[in-house]
Amino acid sequence: MAQDLMQYGQMVEDSLRGVVRMALKRAATDGLLGEHHFYIGFNTQYPGVEIPGHLGLQYPEEMTIVVQHKFWGLEVGEEAFEITLSFNGQGQRLFIPFQALTSFLDPSVQFGLQFGQQDGDATTDTAGASHNEAAGMPDPAPEKEPLPKESENGDNVVTLDQFRKD
Repeated sequence: MAQDLMQYGQMVEDSLRGVVRMALKRAATDGLLGEHHFYIGFNTQYPGVEIPGHLGLQYPEEMTIVVQHKFWGLEVGEEAFEITLSFNGQGQRLFIPFQALTSFLDPSVQFGLQFGQQDGDATTDTAGASHNEAAGMPDPAPEKEPLPKESENGDNVVTLDQFRKD
């Protein structure tokens, strides 16, 4: 198979991070509408991540934050977002680059995204169809089991790692 010099996997991941950026921008300007709330996983060691030292010790590799009731000062930029969350009754400021994200979930509508390494060459959309299939082109044979179109509990989770070369 030819080498993907266009880096389509990276382009798709960047686009999906844009979905998270837009959801956070909407929450920053309009608040969380209805029952919407977010679980956001990120790599605490990613360059540019700024979290209090005690949280870094408690979560040395990955951390998931919940953006629901107790959050303040949500500021969303093109490359990162900042938010103050309550930890043990104390407000703590976090700065998280979008490239550090590992997952995003809005359980109110059963929507989720998972981000993997940035070296893949194919991905899926929220319905589980590959982009080749969506463009009317046949899929190359996947090396691993294909993702189900929807999980048994109705969750729509986009997992990019499944289609990455090892």
